Amino acid sequence: MSTSWRMVRVSLVLACLVGICWAKGGHAQGTGTETSAAAPMNPETTTTAAAPAPETPAVSPPATQADVAAAKNAANMNANNAWMLTSSALVLFMTAPGLAMFYGGLVRKKNVLSVIMQCLFLMGMMSVVWAIYGYTLSFGGDNTAADAPAYTKYIGTTDNLMLKGVTPEWDEATKSRKTFNFSGGGIDLIPMPTHMLFQMMFFIITPALICGAFAERMKFSAMVLFSLLWGTLIYTPLCHAVWDTGILAWGSPNAIQGGALDFAGGTVVHISSGVSALVCALVIGKRVGYGIKPMPPHNLTYTALGAAMLWVGWFGFNGGSELASDDIAASAFAATHFSAAAATLSWAGMEWILRGKPSVLGAASGAVAGLVCITPASGFVDPMSAILMGLAAGVVCFIACTSLKNSFGYDDSLDVFGVHGVGGTLGAILTGVFATRAVNDWGLYLHDSGLKDVQPGSPLGILDGNYSLIVGQITATVITWIVAIVGSFILLKVLDMTVGLRVSEQEEQQGLDVSQHGEEGYIFQ
Repeated sequence: MSTSWRMVRVSLVLACLVGICWAKGGHAQGTGTETSAAAPMNPETTTTAAAPAPETPAVSPPATQADVAAAKNAANMNANNAWMLTSSALVLFMTAPGLAMFYGGLVRKKNVLSVIMQCLFLMGMMSVVWAIYGYTLSFGGDNTAADAPAYTKYIGTTDNLMLKGVTPEWDEATKSRKTFNFSGGGIDLIPMPTHMLFQMMFFIITPALICGAFAERMKFSAMVLFSLLWGTLIYTPLCHAVWDTGILAWGSPNAIQGGALDFAGGTVVHISSGVSALVCALVIGKRVGYGIKPMPPHNLTYTALGAAMLWVGWFGFNGGSELASDDIAASAFAATHFSAAAATLSWAGMEWILRGKPSVLGAASGAVAGLVCITPASGFVDPMSAILMGLAAGVVCFIACTSLKNSFGYDDSLDVFGVHGVGGTLGAILTGVFATRAVNDWGLYLHDSGLKDVQPGSPLGILDGNYSLIVGQITATVITWIVAIVGSFILLKVLDMTVGLRVSEQEEQQGLDVSQHGEEGYIFQ
């Protein structure tokens, strides 16, 4: 081994020894407890700083039953709110594009924009009216309170005028936001603004349904005034009577003949609009050339797609009417679907048997008829009963839109009465047959809401062995028919004497797209 290599090895060993000593000595002292530079290190006199004691984690007091219940209710209300906002969007979706396309495809091409415009305009106008006074006339005040005014049996109070007590407010006393909830069955279900929005969508679509009866011949100005007055004077009292423990609500202390069950609008929406549509068709009269010239739908593609959109939107219409995200909402969802499916088959089947061919229009009309029929019963019947109701709706509404309409000769342009008036009436009555507490213990809900005259587990329809409910269903149906007929007739006559109802014959032949709106739906170059 060379001398130079030995020197390298010695150097490496010395370097390692120096490093070890430095690590154990000075470097270790620098990272430990610091001492004064002038004082020698004396292990007997020098003390090191004590390590900080670990902090004891704060122990939360055990949650009380009230805390657990409050947290559970808050979580439930959040889930309910999400479902109800979704349902509100689905119901609005039914008006446009759903109803707009369904009706738009059924009219002649020169009137397609007029129908779409009616739906769009009503979405705007009825929303503003609802915010100003529609909601409070329908749901304002507690008409079951001991000091409630007598008139609250028939119409709501002005407590929520301009949405007072509905939308959040600033509380100056507590320097915080004040919010309001909609309660049912003894608990808070959803925020009050959500309830207001959901019910507003029904207020929008109901007069829009009527437009199908006078399509292709009513002045736009007359339609606007009629819808405004009809919504104010006919819809809001019916809504209050049925859904705000008024004179038609089952279990209400104010109910006539015990009241009726109407889960999502058999009386409030479909019978009222369908019967009013018949009155409109009779008062306004037939279209020019009706019964002489062919007036086929100009675009059944629109109609079929519109029917599919209505079918999807109806899940919010009926499922959302539970006002909660629970098993009853799921049951209403299922009943809605099965009824529509069965009615699609029965209407198309009737055409197949009687005419040799099932039509797209028949299938689409059958689906809507099934949806209409199940609406009042959707939260009270099981899927098998819903199928039976759908089968019946397809057959009965088919007969109403063909044989009945031809026999009486009225010109209900888009068969609003045959589908909504007849289908809604059939559904309201069959609710008294198939409603069962196995699906919805409505007595428990009303009992928890403070209506002590209704007990939990109370039988509902004939399926439960109760024959009194169907009396209430028929009574509510008859009252709704009377209100719709008398109210609509008076409104139409007043408007006819003031602004006039119909466009001129020349404007009708030209088409309402051009004569009322100055536009054309189709421009082919």
